[in-house]
Amino acid sequence: MSTLDMPARNGFSLLKRAALALALLTPATAWAAESTAVTSPRVVATLLSSRDAVAPGERFHLALAHKITAGWHTYWRNPGDSGEPTKIDWQLPEGATAGPIQWPAPKAIAFEPLVNFGFDGTVLLPVEISVPAEAKPGERFAITAKATWLVCEKICIPEEGVLSLDLPIAAEPVIDSAAQARIARTLAGLPQEAPFRAKLTANGPDKMTLAIPELPAGISELRYFPLSDTLIEHAAAQQVEGGTLTLARSSAFRIAEPSVEGVITYSQGGTKRALSLSADVAPDLLAQASAPPAPPPVVTLPTLPAPPAEDLTIWVALAFAFAGGLILNLMPCVLPVLFIKALGFAQAAQASRSEVRVHGLLFLAGVVGTFMVLAGLAIALGAGWGFQLQSPPLVILLAVLMSLIGFNLLGAFEIGGKVQGLGDGLASRGGPVGAFMTGALAVVVATPCTAPFMGAAMGYALTQPPAAALSIFLALALGFALPVVALSFAPGLQRLLPKPGPWMVVLKQGFAFPMFATAIWLVWVATMQTGANGALAALIAILVAGFAVWLLGVTRRRGAALRVVAAGLAALFVTTTAAFVIESAVPPKQAPASAGASDVWSPERVAELQAQGKPVFVNFTAAWCITCLANERVALSRQDVKDAFAALGVTYLKADWTNRNAAIAAALAEHGRAGVPLYLVYPGSKGAQAEVLPQLLTVDIIVRAAERAAGREVQTARNP
Repeated sequence: MSTLDMPARNGFSLLKRAALALALLTPATAWAAESTAVTSPRVVATLLSSRDAVAPGERFHLALAHKITAGWHTYWRNPGDSGEPTKIDWQLPEGATAGPIQWPAPKAIAFEPLVNFGFDGTVLLPVEISVPAEAKPGERFAITAKATWLVCEKICIPEEGVLSLDLPIAAEPVIDSAAQARIARTLAGLPQEAPFRAKLTANGPDKMTLAIPELPAGISELRYFPLSDTLIEHAAAQQVEGGTLTLARSSAFRIAEPSVEGVITYSQGGTKRALSLSADVAPDLLAQASAPPAPPPVVTLPTLPAPPAEDLTIWVALAFAFAGGLILNLMPCVLPVLFIKALGFAQAAQASRSEVRVHGLLFLAGVVGTFMVLAGLAIALGAGWGFQLQSPPLVILLAVLMSLIGFNLLGAFEIGGKVQGLGDGLASRGGPVGAFMTGALAVVVATPCTAPFMGAAMGYALTQPPAAALSIFLALALGFALPVVALSFAPGLQRLLPKPGPWMVVLKQGFAFPMFATAIWLVWVATMQTGANGALAALIAILVAGFAVWLLGVTRRRGAALRVVAAGLAALFVTTTAAFVIESAVPPKQAPASAGASDVWSPERVAELQAQGKPVFVNFTAAWCITCLANERVALSRQDVKDAFAALGVTYLKADWTNRNAAIAAALAEHGRAGVPLYLVYPGSKGAQAEVLPQLLTVDIIVRAAERAAGREVQTARNP
């Protein structure tokens, strides 16, 4: 090779390296302006940046972009008759700041009999970001936005996403032309400040007139969107005459300042336009707004089916607890376990009735012992019934147990006496350990349920000295164990059981599927408590537990050394998985927004609504409470109830106790309850006391209570 070739080869090598560097940098530059998408079947959310690189001291725009599925919508800053506006919680480098959301003009979205203000299709919500002047070129500008939004069609689903961008800091900004163009179009379409002021005046007892001067001629589709949700009836027609709008006053009409802000939209020559409008409030209208609303008529509440805890005596509480324990046997979470025990009696009774009686007493011991442990913990911790299901790791442990029992009932594994006492023994003979563990398991799976009479008794128990409280829990345990104990001691009842046969194997296998259903439900509860991490931790725990049991089973009849190795591996897998579950299954610091069109409960929110003259329905619930879920399916979610609430102006609040919440626990105790469900209906009068509804709801119970709270009757499809 000649020396003349060396510069050419070196130059070619440098060119190749530059091309490679450019190829590596090009995707990063292209992708830097948009975050990874957060996707649901309803919304695709991304964070869009007008910059590929930012410069010290500059201001630039980001935008939360929502691509909304057809038929669904999200909400404006004033959501109208229902809904919640989108919120963004920013995490920015030190010294950086984020401005407020710059809201585009909304649409009026009708959902009879309501009208919401929001967005459909694709919407960008721009936010101005300032970069600190001290930022140094060569460093990174990391942005994280935790966004929450409510997306609705016929149902409403709260969603959230964490969106991140990591932009380089350069001496000069690098503009992403495509993203900049999209954000610029949105900014250009934002409501522009009107060059004039409007005037809001009274027009009779329930209407107002908004006079808008200097509107262009030939406009159509004029509509006013106030920022305040207590100014107008959002669903009422807005009558237009010239430059004047006639508006219906809100039933919660309130104005705090001598001027009000809002947005008007109109069409001019086929083009949609929007103005940000300030309106001066006439003095007489301002005076009317500050006057206190007339109190609604006094409502006489009916006698409740169960007295509050403070009205109980120890003897009534004991009777309630015993009756509640009996009824608890009929709950869907308990029946499969009791049927499994009955199967064991059917087989054992043919060999020895004395053995059946022993098993019945051991079942009683398991029930009483477990109830006493839970009672002691509840009293010591000041917690309520079902408190243990507020622990995601314990919920996951129960899901693993239910899964293993299900696989054992199907005959997937059989690993000897001790483990078999927890599995096969639950289904048939199982020995004394199996009988005791069946009682304990029945109590554990019963804790998500609350039977009639039981809530008042438990609430009373937790307000009494320990000895009285434990006696009430003992009455609950005796009522719960009575059917199985009676079956074990009554020869006449035992003769009603069918003789053993091949049918028992089939039925035993069939009982595996309620166990799997319970495991699926528990995984869902863990997901509600901790999000996707809870589901992942639960599924991994079930996988590892199944593998460990299988490993022990296949080495059971092998050499001692192999059994020791298998046991060590199983212990290692289980221990590691347990640590992963405990680390992953952590409830979020902020509870997710409640589902549906309900608002989030707080004592302040109830007081605020009552002061506005609005009746309030409060649903104290939890994802792990089967009784709560059943009531929501058969009553609370029915269209008759929704129609009645809308017609009567009842606000629906949800108090979600899925994770621990001291305020909810205090409210439960105030109303004599130790756990959920609890349903309260407040009249629309300041300070009026709530009516406590039964723990098992029907549509008629809810509608009648809402009518009493509102002081009038309503027609529904069920009650025309």
